Formats: sequence, structure tokens, C-alpha cells
Amino acid sequence: MHIDMDAFYASVEQRDNPSLRGRPLAVGRGEARGVVAAASYEARPFGVRSAMPSLKAKRLCPDLVFVPARFDVYRAVSMQIHEIFARYTPLIQPLSLDEAYLDLTDYLGAYGSATLVAERIRADIRKETGLTASAGVSYNRFLAKLASDYRKPDGLFVITPRMGPDFVLNLSVDQFHGIGPATARKMNALGIKTGADLRKMDLLTLTRHFGKAASFYHGISRGIDDRPVVVNRERKSLGTEQTYLTDLRDEAAARNALGMIASKLWLQAQRKQITGRTITLKVKYSDFRRITRARSLPVSVGSEAVLAEVGQSLLTPLFPLVPGVRLLGLTLSALAGSTLEIPDENSQMQLAFDQPETTLPENRQVFRSLSLF
Repeated sequence: MHIDMDAFYASVEQRDNPSLRGRPLAVGRGEARGVVAAASYEARPFGVRSAMPSLKAKRLCPDLVFVPARFDVYRAVSMQIHEIFARYTPLIQPLSLDEAYLDLTDYLGAYGSATLVAERIRADIRKETGLTASAGVSYNRFLAKLASDYRKPDGLFVITPRMGPDFVLNLSVDQFHGIGPATARKMNALGIKTGADLRKMDLLTLTRHFGKAASFYHGISRGIDDRPVVVNRERKSLGTEQTYLTDLRDEAAARNALGMIASKLWLQAQRKQITGRTITLKVKYSDFRRITRARSLPVSVGSEAVLAEVGQSLLTPLFPLVPGVRLLGLTLSALAGSTLEIPDENSQMQLAFDQPETTLPENRQVFRSLSLF
């Protein structure tokens, strides 16, 4: 099962402040270099999304209300929610404060089906926190994640073993969890626009274009995903990067772009309750030459300002930017704090933490009795 809280940070703010209910709301700083941490469902029809620059969000939705993030509150509510999960299974893989995978295979108890357990968990969350959650139930992680997105908000959807192989056929590849925007664009350029298109590609061709990730893509196009729910999985780093449509050549533009990346990375670190001592700058030039520069601090980074300052200091020796720069990125490593999984999907590093290393045979028997669902 995949459980995902609905507009978590924004919903907490609307719960705690009734005057914000029904209004387009963004959690974050509504200023230059600010980043939207979360958007309420009232803001989303305007195109406002998490990780969006605050000034752009304000242009899209002039009536947007910004409230500062209260991560101490979100963490406390997240602990409540995870305590609810633990009543039903010990096999919990947190992805962030507001979502997790649960393995219920051997923990159906008196309920007898994962669907009934999902209903019970959602009811407990609503009763005890005043918030809503969406749930997806299926026979593997990939499909459970797709299912939880299918009936948002406050929904439950089940993808049974009979449905699984064909469920993905008509979905666009950019809807697949594990295929980020850059990979989706590459697939589109190869004529792979839907799950059906992806299934037509043989493993050898996919490997030629996508390397180790090919076996994962080959499997999910057939409804196959062998990744287990991993409890307390250790992670090594957390990063985010941005590719620019127009090469960065001006120093002020590059520094502003790196400041935005630092804001996004710090937001991720706060969400996942981790920080680190080593900051690495990644630069890819327009001629595709790539360099990295790193600095380790005596103590873990304690604020966005420190992260940004070190990142800027690593960038300074690279001026003037000749040729122009097409990509900038920052990574935190030598981590401390909780070890939650998977960077934001904007990060092109995501598959380093979440892809299988083995080929998934097309005829593998992964289905279990429908009574499980």
C-alpha cells in the first residue's frame, strides 16, 4: 500500500487556521528566491505547484496567500500518522513526512484484505489528525503509487493482479513514478509516449538508451516491480539540480539560479529531517563538460543561508562562465538525522536510490490470490 497525505503542509495550515480554508494557499516564503513548499488544492487549478519559485506562483495566482512553513508541527503530525501505520504493519518505508509504503502481505489480520486495512488507516488518520489521506493498494510498489494518485484527494484505489499488466498501457510515461521530466523527454524523443509504447521496446534497446534503469522501465511497462518495502533504508546523499533552456553566462543570473537550487535543496532536507556536512556543487557546461567542487564543514549545515553561502563560494572561482552553463546542482552528503528515502522527483539523482539492478523476466509469475485485495 502507498499512503499519501493530501496537500499535507497546506492542509495542516488550513486545519489550524480556519480563516485559510477554501482559499488558495502556499506554504513558503512569498518573496524573491522563495520556493513553494506545498500548495493547497484551491491553488492548484492556477498551476501552482510545490518547488515552484514563489514569484512565479504569485503571478499565476494573484490571490495566493503565503504562510511560513512550520516543520516542527508537520513532523509532530507525521509522527502521529506513522504511529497509526505501525498499528497495522511493522513494514513501513517512509518516503517523506507525508507519504510511505506499507507491506501488508503478512499483516492482514482480522481484516482479511489490504483494501479494508487501507480504509481503516484512512479513517484513523481523519479521526485523529483531522486530515485526509489517499491510498493505493496493489501487488507491488510501482502500482500502489500509481493507485494512490488515481483518486486524489481523499481517495482509495485498488489495482488487482488482473488489472496490473494493462493498467499502465494508456498512461503517459511522465505519469510513471520513477520516470522524471528529463527521462520522459528523452523517451518522447524516441517515440515512447505511453506505457504501451514503452512495452514495445525490447530490453536491449532500452539498455542502450537508459543503461541500468532499462530493466526497471522494461518491468513497469508490464506491471512488474520486485522492489521490496525497505524499513530504515540508509541513504548517502540528497541533491537537486536544474537544466536551463538558455545557457547561463551572466554572473548575477548564475548566482540567482544557484540560490534557488539551495532553497529547493534545503526544503527537501527539512522535509526529510536530514542535513549533512559536505556540500557538492555540480556544473555542466554547454559543451557537456562536467565538473564538481565540494567542501566539508566541521558540523552539519544548520540553515539555508549556510548552504547557499558555501554553494556560492564554490561557484565563485568558476567565473567567468565560458562557455555558458546548462546545468547547476547542489548535493548534501555525510548526512545526519533521519534516513528517509528518495529525493524530490525534480532531482535527476532519484533512480540512484530507487531502481532495481536485475532484469525483470517478462513471464515472471508475480500475481497472488485476488483475495489479498
